[in-house]
Amino acid sequence: MTTGLFTVGDPIRDTKAADGPIQERWEARRFGAKLINPANRRKLSIIVVGTGLAGASAAATLGEAGYQVKSFCYQDSARRAHSIAAQGGINAAKDYRNDGDSVRRLFYDTVKGGDYRSRESNVYRLAEVSSAIIDQCVAQGVPFARDYGGLLDTRSFGGVQVSRTFYARGQTGQQLLLGAYQALERQAAAGTVEVNTRHEMLDLIVIDGKARGVVVRDLVTGELETHLADAVVLASGGYGNAYYLSTNAMGCNTTAIWRAHRKGALFANPCFTQIHPTCIPVSGDHQSKLTLMSESLRNDGRIWVPVTAGDPRNPRDIPETERDYYLERAYPAFGNLVPRDVASRAAKNQCDAGRGVGPGGRGVYLDLADAIARLGRASIEEKYGNLLDIYQKITDEDPYQVPMRIYPAVHYTMGGLWVDYDLESSIPGLFVIGEANFSDHGANRLGASALMQGLADGYFILPNTIGDYLAKNPTPGDVDESHPDVVAAVEAVRERINAFLSINGERTVDSFHKELGAILWEYCGMERNAEGLAHAVELIRTLRAEFWSNLKVTGSNEELNQTLERAGRVADFFGLAELMCIDALHRGESCGSHFRTESQTGDGEALRDDDGFAYVAAWEFDGDDAPPRLHKENLEYDFVELTQRSYK
Repeated sequence: MTTGLFTVGDPIRDTKAADGPIQERWEARRFGAKLINPANRRKLSIIVVGTGLAGASAAATLGEAGYQVKSFCYQDSARRAHSIAAQGGINAAKDYRNDGDSVRRLFYDTVKGGDYRSRESNVYRLAEVSSAIIDQCVAQGVPFARDYGGLLDTRSFGGVQVSRTFYARGQTGQQLLLGAYQALERQAAAGTVEVNTRHEMLDLIVIDGKARGVVVRDLVTGELETHLADAVVLASGGYGNAYYLSTNAMGCNTTAIWRAHRKGALFANPCFTQIHPTCIPVSGDHQSKLTLMSESLRNDGRIWVPVTAGDPRNPRDIPETERDYYLERAYPAFGNLVPRDVASRAAKNQCDAGRGVGPGGRGVYLDLADAIARLGRASIEEKYGNLLDIYQKITDEDPYQVPMRIYPAVHYTMGGLWVDYDLESSIPGLFVIGEANFSDHGANRLGASALMQGLADGYFILPNTIGDYLAKNPTPGDVDESHPDVVAAVEAVRERINAFLSINGERTVDSFHKELGAILWEYCGMERNAEGLAHAVELIRTLRAEFWSNLKVTGSNEELNQTLERAGRVADFFGLAELMCIDALHRGESCGSHFRTESQTGDGEALRDDDGFAYVAAWEFDGDDAPPRLHKENLEYDFVELTQRSYK
């Protein structure tokens, strides 16, 4: 069935991680990396694309170290990066609760939660630096919640049995981003960082095989600009908006990493898309995005459906004996705090069986009544008040009085550009951090680990590894805007923009995006199978052909033109969507968030095939008219035993 859809290339491996005990690898790598003295750092330049938690923390830290940094984002302020929308918390192995947490347990939970499809070395390092992230953010003034005695408070998230998630009410992402933003602005004032807002990266400049700059478009004037540097860092986030409806901000896109992929950067595990179990259900065809309700609500909320399918009663009138708390029943060891992929599939199964609630039967109840009775309304308001206010404004239902309705939705993407232990892509000099890379979460991200990874990459990992590259790869003296490769990159971007404007068809950009998203959700969403994925590839190709012949982009380039911006982003989503389906089709197993109906246990759980698929699938772009080339990076597990996941 996959014949002709892809070719297979040579295997790859990560050569940067040190050998030896896993507890010593990060320190060994740091010691082995070449250093650059402070005076020489001032002579080196770095471009950082994206100003979310990963991008802002990286730019600020690199500026503090003395490098000359240029920062770019398409938003009108760095503070509006999508990290601001993260709600529930950030993980760290500090064990303030004295409940058995440790670096090793955080490492184990993360590898297991990702269904054994992530690198041991990377995940252990993430767990190792997690405590330093909290200390850094407290020093910046991030207002984490505290207990009565003054210690930082923690709560639990899915997939773990300890309390390791630090939080600031339901605004953790916003507060952490403000801390990183303050650090970024401090360096901007000091002159080490130049912040460029309302600029979108449209291509990567590669000279002699190395990343040396970017082509960006000024979104206000339409002017194309080239910016050159000694290294480029992409921190542009994930690609969940390929599905059209997702929890991501509407501007989130894949253009930066997809353009880099077309220039030679391998794209790893593109089909690994996380479905978040606690989102406000879709209310109609008019919607352009979905609203997330933090997973932290599962700490105190109990999830249930009526025992009787199609029960028309008000949920408050349904007695306990006629409710099915299905997660507590099926997974007694973890209950409502199973990982996101498990909770999402379980909700879908209940709805498919006719026990769903709300419009169209696409919802389950998340009920806070027991917690309110036990802790009091004031306590629940203190923990989750802003989340419950959002829910009430959107649904016109009072979650303090009636159970909330939730349903799974596209949220995070574990796939991204392939990087080695240094966070360097397959293009020398191109580093990728945060959600834009693939490195730490395997097939399913545990809740509260995205903020941990973004800040770990930006504050502590990248600043220690990028210097090794810079020390070994000085920029040649003849690299400037007149270089043939720079001129060619700008001209290619200009031709692409002119192509969008010249089609002059009849369909809007959003209509194509919505149809593409529906194809992905139907065939490469919560459940997938070989027949559906092969069909999806054909549907995507047909729709893409119509896009390039019947697209209507109004206005011109030399102005503020948001339709033109969206056209470029959706065009890149087409290429990525096809690769996502090919990747999902080739991976004939279920693992984490990637659920193939042909590969499941007798009780409907994901069934891995470790003999056939214990590898990272890293895809190479071979040209518009050629199938992608698959490179496999075998995953080796020396410190965690490969077992069938169980949360029962």
